[in-house]
Order: sequence, then C-alpha cells, then structure tokens
Amino acid sequence: MKHFIQLLLIACLVASCHKEILKEFPPEALQETMLSINGENTTFENILASHKGKTIFVDIWASWCRDCLTGIPGIKEIQKNNPQLTYLFLSLDRNIAAWKKGIKKHALVGEHYFLKSGMYGTFGKAIGLNWIPRYMIINPDGSIKLFEAIETDDKALK
Repeated sequence: MKHFIQLLLIACLVASCHKEILKEFPPEALQETMLSINGENTTFENILASHKGKTIFVDIWASWCRDCLTGIPGIKEIQKNNPQLTYLFLSLDRNIAAWKKGIKKHALVGEHYFLKSGMYGTFGKAIGLNWIPRYMIINPDGSIKLFEAIETDDKALK
C-alpha cells in the first residue's frame, strides 16, 4: 500500500507539472496589439497573416535578458542555415529605447515588435510564457509546429 501511495503521489506531481502545448494561438494572443519598429500598432494576428504561407521562427526576447543574449549567436547560425524562414523578434524590453538599442547593438535581422503588455500581459498569459527566451516555429498555415524551446541548440529547433 505504501508503494502504491508513493506512485500515486509521483503521478499527481507529474500531471500537475504538465503544461498544455498549444497547436494554435488563443484568440487573446492573436488580438494582442504590438508596436512595430516603425511605430505602428498592429495585432499579432495581422503579423501572422502578413506571412501566411511561410514558416515563421519567433524569438521572444529582451535586451536585459542574459539567456536571450547568450542565444543570439545560435539565432544567427539558425538564420544562416535557414534563410527561407521568416524571423519575428517579439521584445519584452522595459521601454522602446532599450528595445531599439538592443536590436542595433546585437544586429538582429528580421521583423521586430514590442510587446507593450510585457511578459505577464495578455499575450504572455495566453501562451503560458514563463521564461525567455522562448523560441517558436509557426507553420505556413498559422498553426504552431514548435510551441516552446528555450535554447537555440534544442533538438526540436534543428
């Protein structure tokens, strides 16, 4: 009986730690307004729609995030090996000046958007964002191929 209870407790812990893996973005994530590098407001849904038919690599990052900065060489390697992908960088920087300075300083090539609501805003909550960087792969039809990777050498990214 003691062994059974231990197994039951382990099963409950594993089940409670399981995070839902999304295959599609929730409506609230799609309706999140983001700021383009040119200062225009747009929704995440419009950003994805503008790239329909393409595979999209999403990097959710911030210029103050050590792990994000450590991942930049890996991102550049992925870009070198996969030039056919569209690269979206979604920033969680604390302000627009730091965001733009980080893009320039690290020579990040791709489309850039600023998440005004931050990590724990509507978008972050909708996708269960609990760590950055977060790398995602979006299929040409807009479905999510890879929901979560936090390192550029993640086998799922390769």
